[in-house]
Amino acid sequence: MIVGAGDCGTRAALAIRASGWNGELALIGDDPVVPYERPPLSKDVLAVDSAAPPAITSAKQLAELAIGWEPGVAAKGVDRPTREVVLADGRRVAYDRLLLATGARARRPSIPGPDVVMTLRSLADAAKLRAHLTAGTRLLVIGGGFIGLEVAATAIARGCTVTVIEFAHRLMSRVVPAKVADVVEARHLEAGVDLRCGIGVDRIEVRGDAYAAVLTDQTIVIADAVVAGIGALPNTELAASAGLTVSNGICVDGRLSTEDPAVFAAGDCCSFPHPLYGGMRVRIEAWKNALEQAELAARNILGDDAVCESVPWFWSDQYELGIQIAGLHAAAAYDVVRSRQDGTDIRFGLDNDGRVVSASGVAEGSSIGRDISLADLLIAGRAAPRPTDLANPAVSLRELVKEAS
Repeated sequence: MIVGAGDCGTRAALAIRASGWNGELALIGDDPVVPYERPPLSKDVLAVDSAAPPAITSAKQLAELAIGWEPGVAAKGVDRPTREVVLADGRRVAYDRLLLATGARARRPSIPGPDVVMTLRSLADAAKLRAHLTAGTRLLVIGGGFIGLEVAATAIARGCTVTVIEFAHRLMSRVVPAKVADVVEARHLEAGVDLRCGIGVDRIEVRGDAYAAVLTDQTIVIADAVVAGIGALPNTELAASAGLTVSNGICVDGRLSTEDPAVFAAGDCCSFPHPLYGGMRVRIEAWKNALEQAELAARNILGDDAVCESVPWFWSDQYELGIQIAGLHAAAAYDVVRSRQDGTDIRFGLDNDGRVVSASGVAEGSSIGRDISLADLLIAGRAAPRPTDLANPAVSLRELVKEAS
């Protein structure tokens, strides 16, 4: 049984069937619609009225594969002694192996005032927010991370006036180097976004048909709509109530197994020890991670012994810019910069031993994709090339990968 019909849970169900296993398989999800991809919610889905995200599968395919899909039904408990999942309607469904792919939910800010702050995590959220994004709308975005900035860029394209409030001293401070953030910041300023970093929202007041956000410096931003993109919280309640260990996610080992050998967890909801980062326990909110862990969980549920060791990969599209990150920049002690002929930079993060642990960049479209893919291989290979070679665009990254293999 799989609880969670998002990217990870649905793809795990499909992978189990693709492996040739034909036993009973249930997919439980509290979203009432066919499973869909979430990354487009802050971009394409917001940009075009009535747009919908790509479906991961269809009800017809799920039926043909004999996957018992239960849409719009929440799981309320896990009875581990009897190996049963308790559903919100009171039914108890037995399992031999259980995968918790419960994902995460948008973190909501605690701001005194009327409950008007929207978040963006589901198709319903996107439809609600999109209805507000009309020409002339004054939109306040709380949070200068990927989601907040993607919403800001899309809202600008729809003719809105946008203010972004970020409590940290700069944009995207948790995920990209400062120089990458600087490029993105300049593009938002060029588009007309009012960016304010190092400041928060003290309270929200009603002002006629609009809202007044009183900031921590006591300045006021008038907005017709307010949305927050301040991160996500893993949905761990089901695991915690079942007595499973939870720490920044459902704790699993490298095989994605909990301390109960019959229960696995994967995707945004779980934290696991990453072998590329000294076994540091990480929780990765990323589309690629959800897909890879879906495949790995499916294999291990069926008796394999595969370890989760792929390089984390993140991306964001804002205006014509594409941001790509391989690895975890927070693990880097210092950066080495490779300046490309097109004027863009790839910033390699190295640890204290000189090993490549991250790479990031921003450029038009996907033009840096090849370099980031090669950096991914350097990270996976635990490569420690000479910093002068990394910095020199005349030295082929492909050759550095070959040398490290």
